[in-house]
Parts: sequence; C-alpha cells; structure tokens
Amino acid sequence: MTHPVQIDFIETAPERFADHEGRIALLVGADDRLPGRLPKPVRDAAQRALASKAGQELKAGQALELAFPAGLAAESLILARLATSSSTIEARQAGAAIGARLNGGHMLVAAGPHKLASDVALGLALRAYDFDAYKSRPEGEEKPKGHVTFMAKSPEDLAKAAGSAAAVAEGVFFTRDLVNEPANVLTTTDFADRLAAMQELGLEVEVLDEDRLAELGMRALLGVGQGSESPSKVVVMRWNGAGDEAPLALVGKGVVFDTGGISIKPAAGMEDMTMDMGGAGVVAGVMRTLALRRAKANVVGLVGLVENMPDGRAQRPGDIVKSMKGDTIEIINTDAEGRLVLADVLWYAQTRFNPSAIVDLATLTGAVIIGLGHDNAGIFANDDKLAEGILSAARSEGEGAWRLPLGASYDAQLKSRLADMKNTGGRAAGSITAAQFLQRFIREGQPWAHIDIAGVALPPQPTDLAPKGASGWGVMTLDRMIRDRFEVK
Repeated sequence: MTHPVQIDFIETAPERFADHEGRIALLVGADDRLPGRLPKPVRDAAQRALASKAGQELKAGQALELAFPAGLAAESLILARLATSSSTIEARQAGAAIGARLNGGHMLVAAGPHKLASDVALGLALRAYDFDAYKSRPEGEEKPKGHVTFMAKSPEDLAKAAGSAAAVAEGVFFTRDLVNEPANVLTTTDFADRLAAMQELGLEVEVLDEDRLAELGMRALLGVGQGSESPSKVVVMRWNGAGDEAPLALVGKGVVFDTGGISIKPAAGMEDMTMDMGGAGVVAGVMRTLALRRAKANVVGLVGLVENMPDGRAQRPGDIVKSMKGDTIEIINTDAEGRLVLADVLWYAQTRFNPSAIVDLATLTGAVIIGLGHDNAGIFANDDKLAEGILSAARSEGEGAWRLPLGASYDAQLKSRLADMKNTGGRAAGSITAAQFLQRFIREGQPWAHIDIAGVALPPQPTDLAPKGASGWGVMTLDRMIRDRFEVK
C-alpha cells in the first residue's frame, strides 16, 4: 500500500535553513507576514518574491516557488499564502500546493504559530500521493522516500492535531490505490484478500463466496459476474466502537472491471473501467480510517465484488433474474450492471444488520457526469436529515456534492412487460432512474442515501488535493459525517 509521506514536527530551528539542500516552504500571512525567526537570506529572498507581480497576485491556498535562492543551499523556496483568517479548505490547498512540489525529497516547512498548520500538513500529505508501483527503475535504485519536517511554535500540539488526520490520509490512500490498480492485479479475489487483511486493524471481516451468495438468493449480483473467470464475492467489514447501537451501513459497488458485458462498451476509454469498483474502494477506505482512529461508532461496510465480462456464459439482454428480495428484473442492457450488484447487497445489509441508516456509493452512471461534470458527486436520498448530513460533511471537507431529485413519476421508465422491472430506464434522467431502481430495494422507513461518484472517482485532471488519477473522493466526507452524526459522544 502507498503510505503518506513521513512528517516530523519540531520547534523552529533557524540554523537548519542555511545548509538544507532540499526545498524550504514558508506560510505567508496577511500583509506578506512571514514566520518569525527566519535567517536573513530566507527572509530577503521571500520579501523580494512577495514584492513581485507574481507575489502580489498570490491568493490564499496558492504557492510561488523560487529556484536556488541566493545565499542558501536549498533547491528552492516555496511561499504559500495563508492568512490566519483563512478557511480549513484554503489551508489544505496551501498544503497541497507545497506537497505537489515535494518530489521525493526532504522539505522544511516553517509554520510558526499558524493555527491551521495541521490542515496544511493534511493537504501536503494528500497531494504528495504518488502511485508508481508499475514503473521500472534501474537495478539497485530505490524510489526516493519523501520526508517533511514542520517547524512550529508548539510542535507537540501540532503533532497531536495532525495525528488525528493521519488516519484519514491512510484511508484516502487505500482507496486511491484500489482504484488505480489494474484489473489483472485487483481481481475479485485479490480485492477480498486486501480487505480481509484489515482484520489486523481490529475490523471483523467476512467473505461470502458464490455458493453462499446462491444460498442467499443473490441472483441479480451473481448474474453480473457469471461471464468472468473471477468469482463473485461479497465482503462484510464490521467496526464496533459503540456498544449495542444499530450500525450505519455503507454499501459499495465493486465491479473490478466493466466491459459492459454482452452490451459491450466502445473500445475508446475502456481502460478506465478499472475504476468501476470505486464505490467499494471508498467503503474500504472509510472502514480503514475508522479502525485506525478507533472511532466510537458502529459501522458495517459491505461491498459486492464482481467482474462484468462477455463470455459464452455471460448474462444476455432479455434475461430475467430474481433478486434476493424476490423481485424479478428484466435485463435490457448488461452495461447497467452496478445497480444489480447493489440491489442484492442493499437488501442483505438491511435484513441482516437492521441499520440506523444506509449509504451506498457507486460509479453508477455516465449520466451524472453529463449533469454534474467532475466537480460534484450526485446525492439521492429518501431522508432529508441524512442527505443534509452528507452534504454538510462534503462542504466541510471540500468535496463537491449536489443533491438530485427522486420521484415516483420516474418509475414508469422502469416498467417491464415481462418482469417486475427493467434494469434501465433509457437515456432520459439516467442517474435518477438508476437511483429509483435502487430505492425499490430499500425497506419502508429505512433512511437511505445513494451517492453516484462516476464523475469524481477518477477525474481527468489533478484536483486540489490529488494528482491525476484516483481522487479518493468520499473518504473524508463519510468520515466527517460519522464523526458529526453517528459517533457516541
């Protein structure tokens, strides 16, 4: 697994600057205020840069880099704008602007007494993520291990504050790694094994194989994977940190590769379908975070792991399958497979665990990208309080989310001539009809939210806190929601 960069916290030591050969970063406050106790060469170089046009145009959360500043051994000097009145989001952006320049070296960060320094450290760690497991290196050459030293007025307090965020960073990295892995490595079996390994963190992990899924009646889920050599599985992860409280259930779609099945996708861009397990990846990352920080909450994470392949045994358009609930589903398009997986896992989660609330995450529809682009996940819910909890947490963590409607009028698009429902309602309102389909597998009175992360799981460009590739969207939001609304105080 990729781990966050090592960050140490020490008292400000001006003598460390002169001979440091890596990068040096300074947090610049309002009116170009610099941290105290800086050597003259550092202060002079910073003041000259801040007086320039580029320095004057520097906004909160942005950084300016000077190469080989005069009088210093440092490779560069980075100036990150961050007033004490700045927001948490701006502090993380400032950290990310620094972290993007780490490049495997050793960096000194002069934070002084800045009250947002722990958020700077989190942003730095998240943006410094680098997944290069499959890039070759010359024989004997090891990947450079980045190292950051934060200089602060109260390093012990800063280390304590940053430590609570380290578990979140670990969870985000775990999710990113899973989404970035190629499908020939991250098979359903490998995925299940990685989740089972989290038992060492204190999670209870159970893997349900195909025979058990058949006994439970999960024919909708099994139908998706029947054309693949990789066996379908459901993995259940439990974190019990709050006694006898009913758990929050998190459910994730884990299609490790999606060809579309018999309704095969176009070749262009199909390589990105390694990310179709993104919902399961987020659930796994959240569960890892909860275990690492010993959360005082009861949470159960369930993921349905399948591979959707074309084969002589593969599910066909026109097939009719029976779900665990007992409803029959006419398969119109085998590329609308994620909702079939979720249908059975959602029903299983409710009947086995009777959760206080249930949230599912899935890279479910291309339609949500048309509607919201790559800046926001789509939120659907049958419970306003739960929806607002997710949206509020997303705002706090700087992860884009937007609520979209549900409505009985959309159900007409799912009406089947032959079965209880069709698995797709066509192009119009595609994200909404997918959510309407899932809602049919939610029991009356059960608070539920569905999050469509198709646009945010693997955005085409770097984001504020992530390099190009998997973003890990949702780990911070759901962890925040759990802290705010589901932990025992």
